[in-house]
Amino acid sequence: MTATKKTLSISYRTLNQTDLNSAYELSQAVKWPHRIDDWKMVHNLGTGFIAEYNNHPIGTVLCWEHGEKFASLGMVIVSPDMQGNGIGRALMKQILAKIGDHKNVLLFATPSGQPLYESYGFHPSGDVYQHQAIVKDSHPIDSVHASQQRSITPADHKAIAQLAETACGLAREMALNEVLKSATGVVTEQQGEITGFALIRKFGRGYAIGPVIGSTQDEAKAMIQALVNQHTHEFVRIDVPQSSQLSPWLEEIGLPKVDTVVRMIRGEMPQTDANVQQYALISQALG
Repeated sequence: MTATKKTLSISYRTLNQTDLNSAYELSQAVKWPHRIDDWKMVHNLGTGFIAEYNNHPIGTVLCWEHGEKFASLGMVIVSPDMQGNGIGRALMKQILAKIGDHKNVLLFATPSGQPLYESYGFHPSGDVYQHQAIVKDSHPIDSVHASQQRSITPADHKAIAQLAETACGLAREMALNEVLKSATGVVTEQQGEITGFALIRKFGRGYAIGPVIGSTQDEAKAMIQALVNQHTHEFVRIDVPQSSQLSPWLEEIGLPKVDTVVRMIRGEMPQTDANVQQYALISQALG
């Protein structure tokens, strides 16, 4: 007999490194692209919970701290055959208690998940567009921007973390240090000062570009194009805020929009600098 909502006995505990294979299998069940290495990266940076029914994993949630004032949460998954039993709500209650009331909390919601998050005091703060495809062609970069670009080196890590923090209003050093273990990228340098950077790493079905931080949209486009050109005939994904206004251009270079999620916040928005902007996320989990 199928268990009903009244008879379910579900337990919740901390998600450990030994649970990552189970978490990966859950993400496969809901058709997420994450590899086991992608799970390892987000787990290394944060903490979370796993829901179990009869000792079988049926749900996950993770959270990450971004300095003293902000946190984000994500990787909210409930097994398809166990949805509708309040598991997502219970996981949210657990993770928000872990984060505490003193932090402002960010997340990225699908339309189906948005009502749950709104019930916990989150409100929308802009759309994020997911673009992806197998790259068919390379495209030229204008000579001015090309001449300002170079490959990222370890000596740049502190400067790009500071630039990202200025653009996002979130502490980014820990997240970027983890991403840079497997990422490559480019910086834009003008008169000896780094004004922008873009990273690319293996993710999901191929590669993910992000974050992209720049002082102008043209600078961001040039860095994205440089990375795309390095991966022709390979699968590339990029997640861009609506405010970046990059979606039409990404369509033009062969990366169509395939999905939209909503950025949501509980509390105050991060304070950013108008002179530098985030043009692409690290990921929908980490912002």
